[in-house]
Amino acid sequence: MNKNFNKNYHYKNKVKKNNNNAKVKIIPLGGLDQIGMNITIIEDEDDIIVIDCGLAFPGDDLLGIDFVIPDIRYLIENKNKVRGFVITHGHEDHIGAIPYIIKDINVPIYGTKLTLALIERKLKEQNLEKIVSLNCVNFGDTIKLGNMQVEFIKTNHSIVDACALAIYTRAGILMHTGDFKVDYTPVFGDAIDLKRFAEIGSKGVLALMSDSTNATKTGFTMSEKTVGNTFDTIFSEYKNNRIIVATFASNVDRVRQIIDTAFRYDRKVDIEGRSMVNIINTAQELDYIDIPKGTLIESDELKNYPDEKTVIITTGSQGESMAALSRMALSNHKKIEIKPSDVVILSSTPIPGNEKAVNKVINELSKKHARVIYHDTHVSGHACQEEIKLIYTLVTPTYAIPLHGEYRHRIEAAHIIKEVGVKKENCIVLDNGDILEISNEKANIIGKAPSGGVLVDGLGVGDVGSIVLKDRQSLGNDGIIIVCLALEHKNSILVSGPEIISRGFVYMRESEALLSELKKEVIRVLNECQDKNINDWSKIKQNIKGTLSSLLKKRLKREPVIMPIILEI
Repeated sequence: MNKNFNKNYHYKNKVKKNNNNAKVKIIPLGGLDQIGMNITIIEDEDDIIVIDCGLAFPGDDLLGIDFVIPDIRYLIENKNKVRGFVITHGHEDHIGAIPYIIKDINVPIYGTKLTLALIERKLKEQNLEKIVSLNCVNFGDTIKLGNMQVEFIKTNHSIVDACALAIYTRAGILMHTGDFKVDYTPVFGDAIDLKRFAEIGSKGVLALMSDSTNATKTGFTMSEKTVGNTFDTIFSEYKNNRIIVATFASNVDRVRQIIDTAFRYDRKVDIEGRSMVNIINTAQELDYIDIPKGTLIESDELKNYPDEKTVIITTGSQGESMAALSRMALSNHKKIEIKPSDVVILSSTPIPGNEKAVNKVINELSKKHARVIYHDTHVSGHACQEEIKLIYTLVTPTYAIPLHGEYRHRIEAAHIIKEVGVKKENCIVLDNGDILEISNEKANIIGKAPSGGVLVDGLGVGDVGSIVLKDRQSLGNDGIIIVCLALEHKNSILVSGPEIISRGFVYMRESEALLSELKKEVIRVLNECQDKNINDWSKIKQNIKGTLSSLLKKRLKREPVIMPIILEI
């Protein structure tokens, strides 16, 4: 990791006075209308910087897809302008796409210590760490990227080393909060640097791009330390039970509090889940978490201790099917079996769209008679309404641009922002791909950049499109019918068949009458093709598919995938 670069620039010394005629472009390629896949472009004349580069996890409609990364065609088209990636923090929705994007846009990456350590680990998994320039920054550092300079400002979030950005452009100062909350008593490190927000605000900020994820929630987000008090209460109440805690792997402060509580109650701790182990190991290497000697044990060692002397910290708080907690709940974990005396704590709030999966895990755990606790065991890492108001009051920007969240979050953020003095016409709610051109005089959406998601399925990137997904949905909804027949080469006369094979459509042994009717329809289509001198096999296949599809839709209201296979004799 490269830690040697110019830093500690000062805006007043290094950046020319704002050019009243200058314009800067803000282009979000992801992170809007969704939770995840955050990426925003800042373009100042011939220079581009990219803020974050995250992935999104697939919804129920993206069958078989592992995750979704941003469409970066705009960046590829302007590759010679891109000066670097600046990353606000180490969550997957902000760094997860880097190993895929960096293959096309290999420019320096800048971030704080834990953020870069997590990126480096991801790059190593794909043998890319030697070809990428990773540059570590401290809070308060300013880096120069082309015409622009970027200052890193301390914030609080549900992962260590989160930061906001002040971007100094020819048109003026832009600020980007990243994901943040105001935590006056963080578990590790300092509180958010509100003083610096106010100082930059006093210089005059052209636009503030802000986290909107919790904009629909009133009040302030609770401090992370309050969860530690909750754990203490639960541990004292269930002294005679094994305790299993599921949380986000990246929430180092949460894991730290669980381990500290376990140590106070003389319990050994087993950490389950590859991502959890990786992140905790990285945090230990950076001295961001101090685990008392002898506290950690392997899952094989659990049998050596009574249940009331053990704690298991695991992934799977979002109901992910392959995560450790889900495998425990379904009795698929190789080493850990849920017991009726277990107390399972879900220390997270379901991400929108994950509620069904989380409820399934809770139900499965409950069927095993475990005690499941999922209320008041989590605090968010995102700012609620009063914190959003506080940041805008300190910064007093000319323009407000809510980012990071679904439309309902961003429109609610716009309403809040208006309450603290930003003009209604200066609250700009963008969509992914909007090209916002902004200056001291006006802000206009001047065009649309390619945006949306590129689907990653296994090793395939972008090779699964809407047609493939439609086929997968059809297969999942109505199954498949395969029609096998052999035709004579010269004149397409039926030699053998047709044979009908069904999977996921009907049970063949109980549907002989239907299958016999389908065979007769295939023979009728072949005879019609003979009468019309149709010998093109692709046309014959098309006629078979159309005829059987119409019949089944009319008869059964189903639309299975129909696949004719013709053998040449």
